[in-house]
Amino acid sequence: MYVQLKTGHDTDQGPSWIGWIRFSKTWKTAYFRGRTLRRGPGMSDANFQDVDTGEEFWVSGPKRDRTDGRYGRTEPEIDADAREAYEAFLLGSPLPGRERG
Repeated sequence: MYVQLKTGHDTDQGPSWIGWIRFSKTWKTAYFRGRTLRRGPGMSDANFQDVDTGEEFWVSGPKRDRTDGRYGRTEPEIDADAREAYEAFLLGSPLPGRERG
């Protein structure tokens, strides 16, 4: 997944990552790098909020053309344990768990 920190940064200028995220069964809670992120109402530029810090994040699937930021281009940090799957995805392989669409 693509994750970008929105709090404290201009549009699409916050740090971003490509990494594994675990979601709750309802997809309302995401777990990423030791953080618990929840979907919340009223966020204009984000779709998840850290339950401990209140920081807002944009979480989405990665894009093959690397235009992951909503309005601008930033180079995401790629987690080491996700690098192989991400590079295969960029070359045309389906994302793990999405082999059938």
